[in-house]
Amino acid sequence: MPALWIAHVTVTDADAYGKYAELAGPAVAKHGGEFIARGGRFVQLEGKERPRNVVAKFPSVEAAVDCYHSPEYQEALSHARGASERELMVLETSE
Repeated sequence: MPALWIAHVTVTDADAYGKYAELAGPAVAKHGGEFIARGGRFVQLEGKERPRNVVAKFPSVEAAVDCYHSPEYQEALSHARGASERELMVLETSE
């Protein structure tokens, strides 16, 4: 079953986070992921609002989790740590 990688982000250091974004895209693509929403318009109805929201679609939960733990994504993530406050989850879809 396909899965969605859903991130809610507040960027606190734009330069460092830019490096994360530069490296994260190729890591996501390498694991079969494709971005379907990146920082677009949103309406927060409940919970903590984060100004940046990202959704990527992967072939499976396992592919998304493998991406997260991959050396390529962990290198990207090293630039986001300390440069953002984030929540990230993977959700299996019902497709």
